Amino acid sequence: MKTAVIYWSGTGNTEAMAKAVAEGAGTEAISVSDFSGSISDYGALAFGCPAMGDEQLEEAEFEPFFTGIEKELSGKRVVLFGSYDWGTGDWMHAWEERVKGDGAELVGGEGYITNLDANDTELGELRELGKKLAE
Repeated sequence: MKTAVIYWSGTGNTEAMAKAVAEGAGTEAISVSDFSGSISDYGALAFGCPAMGDEQLEEAEFEPFFTGIEKELSGKRVVLFGSYDWGTGDWMHAWEERVKGDGAELVGGEGYITNLDANDTELGELRELGKKLAE
């Protein structure tokens, strides 16, 4: 199954998470600004975006991208991940509901979040999540 790991990162925290997921999935992590493929070419996708502002997806680049492709997620395996600095994870819960509502299978049952940068244990868990995604 063809797998993509697409992310947006402002500080590098979510980029490190994306690289761990991609390593586990046996693919490369692609910044959302560099993604030029078609979502329809992939059976499994991982998306990474940190919490921004009032616990929402990054608005200038990632949110418009995701809004444009989310209806194509039906029947696909999806992993969501991101980091945050404060809050309760509301951005991730809302994102999970969007993906499930679009008919995607959320691998792991929920998104994966870390507070600021992921530690070695969390990066290992993200690699395992990437492996599950690509199965």
